[in-house]
Amino acid sequence: MQKKQVADLMKRYFTIGMAGHIDHGKTTLTKALTNVDTDRLKEEIERQISIELGFAPLHEDEEIQISVVDVPGHERFIRQMIAGVAGIDLVILAVSADEGVMPQTREHLEILDFLGIRNGIVAITKIDRVDEEFTDLVKEEILEELKGTIFEDVPFMLTDSLSGKGIEELKQLIIQTLKEQDTRDAKGAFRLPIDQVFTVKGQGTVVRGTVYEGKVEEGQLLKIMPNGIETRARQLQVHHQPAKAAFAGQRAAINLAGVSKEDIERGEVLVSSEHFSVTKTIDVAVRMVGDLEHIVKQRMPIKCHIGTAEVMGKIVFFDRNELSNAEGEILCQLRLEEEVVAKRGDRFILRRPSPQETIGGGWVIDPNGEKYRFGQKTIEDLSRKKEGTPTDRIKAVLFEDKVLSLSEITAKTSLDELTVQEILKEEDFQGISSKEFTLAAIQEAIEEEIADRLNEFHLENPMRQGANKAELLQAMQNIYPKILVEFVLNSGIEKNAFQRKGQFLQNKGFHPHVPKSWQKRTVNLLAELKRDGYKVKPFDEYYASAGIPENLKGDLKRYLEDQEIVIPLDSQYFWHGDHFRAAVEELKKRTDAEFEVSSAKEVLGLSRKYMIPFLEKLDSLGMTRRAENKRIWM
Repeated sequence: MQKKQVADLMKRYFTIGMAGHIDHGKTTLTKALTNVDTDRLKEEIERQISIELGFAPLHEDEEIQISVVDVPGHERFIRQMIAGVAGIDLVILAVSADEGVMPQTREHLEILDFLGIRNGIVAITKIDRVDEEFTDLVKEEILEELKGTIFEDVPFMLTDSLSGKGIEELKQLIIQTLKEQDTRDAKGAFRLPIDQVFTVKGQGTVVRGTVYEGKVEEGQLLKIMPNGIETRARQLQVHHQPAKAAFAGQRAAINLAGVSKEDIERGEVLVSSEHFSVTKTIDVAVRMVGDLEHIVKQRMPIKCHIGTAEVMGKIVFFDRNELSNAEGEILCQLRLEEEVVAKRGDRFILRRPSPQETIGGGWVIDPNGEKYRFGQKTIEDLSRKKEGTPTDRIKAVLFEDKVLSLSEITAKTSLDELTVQEILKEEDFQGISSKEFTLAAIQEAIEEEIADRLNEFHLENPMRQGANKAELLQAMQNIYPKILVEFVLNSGIEKNAFQRKGQFLQNKGFHPHVPKSWQKRTVNLLAELKRDGYKVKPFDEYYASAGIPENLKGDLKRYLEDQEIVIPLDSQYFWHGDHFRAAVEELKKRTDAEFEVSSAKEVLGLSRKYMIPFLEKLDSLGMTRRAENKRIWM
């Protein structure tokens, strides 16, 4: 692995969010910290409010890279706000010194709590508009408001974006806080919930979002879920700069091959594996807001925000028919009208469609829920599922890390070794050596990805034997552990899912062939070559007269040689395979065990121009051996 790749893997990537009430200075604060104005839309500039998510690079050094997402604060744009904070690692809660805590400030705090964002800083903005005594009153008000919330003990910073007061101190606090924080896991399967889709002239469709987990590389095969549309990462950008890879925690723009803007919507998810669940029925643990204005009733319509998706559905209780106040964590189910991509542990927000208000949020217990009976037994079953069975815990850690040893699984799940050993015997698990294990589903996913890569190679290079095994392994092990890729590949060859031809790999049933559009001209080329018998012209002259594109020459020559349709005497002269084999047979029939060049010339009637390359070809094929001025048949 190159030094740059090693450095990228060691580097940590974070996205922070600006949240708070409208006109409390989030965008101006972002600009002061990054020198980037995130308001780009005409309507945003005219109305001086943020409508869409804005992004900017804040800091980068050898250890860490930090991006900022500026979240719209106006109540109308709460959907974009949820999409923005769903992928962030730290929140700057902006509160204006001249207004203090406002309704959207409180709503944003509740949403951050439901989304499980525990890391934050409160920035009191616009301090130059008020005197120091008033600022102290605002700070006391904020402290009172934050009691009992996840932000109760976060640090405060006094700032003014126009004069620059406190800006550098805030920036250093952000950097130091994130350097002490764990980063997202770049080893899991790649997942990027899409929050923006647009077209770049001359390049095509581009999607943007925060990489939730895993990493993506230029050229990697991907799928757009829940529809399962296949695509490829044609180009990547991070902070508007070209990149070979994007890692968990980074904001990335990905130019996708083979799809139009109309094929994709905000809320869909770009993944490297099909084994993320696509679902409409989700078992969940929910907490409601502290001051519900309206009763939440059984099967009431709700709007669910999960990742960047916004989906209508209904909430289904199993132990009550309505809820009028916050009662801790409630185990229930969401039945959605459209499919979403979800996995255990994902966070979500619930809003009432009318009147519009945030009513609660929580986390996914099981993305593949079923229909259950109303009653205490279902609650008990959901409670057990919430805690997770030993099998669930082992599956979860293997899903994240792909391959683990017995000791690593034991450490990560806090299960005893005998329990782990017994569970690993189940059909959902696959041993890849005496000490290391994976999920059968991951093995299937990698096997399918190899088949997809080979199929794409065959489509682009139909005349080649197949993809180079070493190159395929190199590309795949940038995504999956090397030992796992080698295991799946060898296993696929053993069961004949893939075929190996020397150093090349091909899908079962594939045979190299000339593309249909050039078959007739290739036949004409071969016919002309055959007509000339042994006294051929340089092969390039036949190729030029056939009118086949120059860029296909290398593949066509290699294909004709591999199939022994033509035999190269040297780099310039080629014989038709039929003539070559006839010449060998005639020479063998009319010479002794040893023969000289002059004897061969008499038999075939050839000049040295063709005879010497022909005899050297026989030597190279091991059909003859040269001994001084003679050839000996082997």
